[in-house]
Amino acid sequence: MIDYEYENRRYVIGGVAILIVVVYIIRLFALQVMSDDYKKNADSNAFLKKIEYPSRGIITDRKGRLMVFNQPAYDIMVVMNEIKDHLDTLDFCHTIGISREEFDQRMATIKDRSKNPGYSRFTQQMFMGQISDTDFSIFQEKMYRFPGFYVQRRSVRQYQYPYAAHVLGDVAEVSPADIEEDAYYQPGDYIGKLGVERFYEKQLRGEKGVQILLRDAHGRIQGSYRNGELDRRPVPGKNLTLAIDVDLQALGERLMEGKIGSIVAIEPQTGEVLCMVSSPSYDPRLMVGRHRSVNHRLLSQNAWKPLLNRSIMGQYPPGSTFKTSQGLTFMSEGIITPQTTYPCYHGFVFKGLRVGCHGHASPLSLVPALSTSCNGYFCWGLYYMMGNKQKYGSVQNAMNKWRDYMVSMGFGYRLGIDLPGEKRGLIPNAQFYDRAYKGSWSGLTVISISIGQGEVNLTPLQIANLGATIANRGYYITPHVVKKVQGEKMDTAYTKRNYTMATREAYDYVVQGMRASALGGTCHELSRYDFAACGKTGTAQNRGHDHSVFMGFAPMDNPKIAVAVYVENGGWGATYGVPIGGLLMEQYIHGKLSEASEAKATTIQNKRIAYGTGDR
Repeated sequence: MIDYEYENRRYVIGGVAILIVVVYIIRLFALQVMSDDYKKNADSNAFLKKIEYPSRGIITDRKGRLMVFNQPAYDIMVVMNEIKDHLDTLDFCHTIGISREEFDQRMATIKDRSKNPGYSRFTQQMFMGQISDTDFSIFQEKMYRFPGFYVQRRSVRQYQYPYAAHVLGDVAEVSPADIEEDAYYQPGDYIGKLGVERFYEKQLRGEKGVQILLRDAHGRIQGSYRNGELDRRPVPGKNLTLAIDVDLQALGERLMEGKIGSIVAIEPQTGEVLCMVSSPSYDPRLMVGRHRSVNHRLLSQNAWKPLLNRSIMGQYPPGSTFKTSQGLTFMSEGIITPQTTYPCYHGFVFKGLRVGCHGHASPLSLVPALSTSCNGYFCWGLYYMMGNKQKYGSVQNAMNKWRDYMVSMGFGYRLGIDLPGEKRGLIPNAQFYDRAYKGSWSGLTVISISIGQGEVNLTPLQIANLGATIANRGYYITPHVVKKVQGEKMDTAYTKRNYTMATREAYDYVVQGMRASALGGTCHELSRYDFAACGKTGTAQNRGHDHSVFMGFAPMDNPKIAVAVYVENGGWGATYGVPIGGLLMEQYIHGKLSEASEAKATTIQNKRIAYGTGDR
């Protein structure tokens, strides 16, 4: 007779034994195969994998002048597993010029996985970066006293000029987020933080190499493993040629001293950004070396925000420069013809609403309306477009058609420049106003958008791109600050033409209006030049003093440069915008300023605008 109780007990005991064996097998597999701790430990005893950093690509301006290059630097690295108990910490600190407290703090930071997620006691970790040549020489002589510490040679950025900080950007140590995002990086590596250094990081950084060194049982280096057969040489980064002209950039930054705002210049035929000034700026050489963090903190705490690239991040009312886009829209939609005239009774006056304007002839057509910057003319144009129910059916449909024209001209969305941080500005649509006015609104409600006020906001880059589009009579190429990447073809986004919805005929008349403005209108100062400049002023209303705005291009035929100038609280467009824009045109077209223009540039440079805390 079978003893079932015995049989059940045997199965239970057998199952427990099998379970224990399985657990041990799984654990052994996890330790020896899934986990690399033991492998790292064994490898660290026999090998030292020394990372060799590539030289970062150099950066030149459009004429080949060196702007950013590399210089050798030295980092002190540490392998925690190799530090001996008898390390003379005080001698070590004295050798590299730090305190014992700083030593302890650095070691704690390295071990803190929240700050250093890639930490391993078997691999090299950054202890101190960018030590001086003097400190390196002293440390190298005494390095045998400090087992576990090594010197890593790499290069750091150097800047030839004190210009174009916002375009160039800077390089700094990687953050935990950088490491988590890209496995290429490890603690202590450097990465582009802003500007082209950030946008073109993968091209500039190159590829790391590795040298595998063999060690004896005492940890002493015996030479290359297998005669360097497994070593990998670093691949240098690719060089960049910028579209920036250093001389033009220098002039722009000089003219914006003591002022807040931006200058952007574009070559219309290519979309290449010839200069990009954001003021106030800073010397990019402040962001190099061990004092970078201190300087960065001081700049970030500055009330005038010198780290902000206003050219692509500043979102401003474009003022009367926007009237060019309105003329293009109204004429292309058949709301006006070149001969259509509207009255201006010192502004737009209708049904108790008044939008003021300065004195000039009235009534007037499109070309003189642009030349004199008439507010009334463009208010009437928008009023008749928004109220044309026979053509559009409703004010909402008219508004969305208007919005479509604006978007086709590069407004309301990021243009896609090759710099990080670009803002989109604001172009309202029907849904925007339906929400704001609960569906009850008309052309009169939104009349201020016709003169670049109200809800309309553009970046200086978008205003400059408007100038380039008019110069090209109807298309633009996405603005870009890099002209060439070594060994690569340009992204097609920076070579294809983007056509707007406006007609060629409309562009021809707007060009006539901008030329008339330069000859005898609000941009009449441009008439002194020996090239046919075209321009449009803007005086953007503000809670404080008005902003001075200019948009133009030159020459009228076969244009070589389009410029936008935005000076916060600068007053009339003709006060700062026009003279600054004209000087930029002359510098680029002739390669230098005349004696009279040089004197004018000095006068503008020495002018300072008094800003209050509410003007930022």
